[in-house]
Amino acid sequence: KYHEKALRHVGFHPRYPLMASSSDDGCVHVFHTMVYSDLMRNPLIVPVKILRGHSVVKKLGVLSFAWHPTQPWLFSAGADGKIQLFQDI
Repeated sequence: KYHEKALRHVGFHPRYPLMASSSDDGCVHVFHTMVYSDLMRNPLIVPVKILRGHSVVKKLGVLSFAWHPTQPWLFSAGADGKIQLFQDI
């Protein structure tokens, strides 16, 4: 629904209620997530931001990313050979 091409990586932040997904469309989507203890209640997933900065090379975009352990920062690695740091999430 959110990415135009295949997903490459999905991950949760270890401290904040954030989730992200990267794709071959060259973007990383960041979501605010909440899972409730009541299993009959659906989880909350709210889109927060779309991070752009990588070029698509040979149909490959953002291959992987990693969250900073204590800050809401995201490091992404793309097929264009770049590593990006996003701090304003």
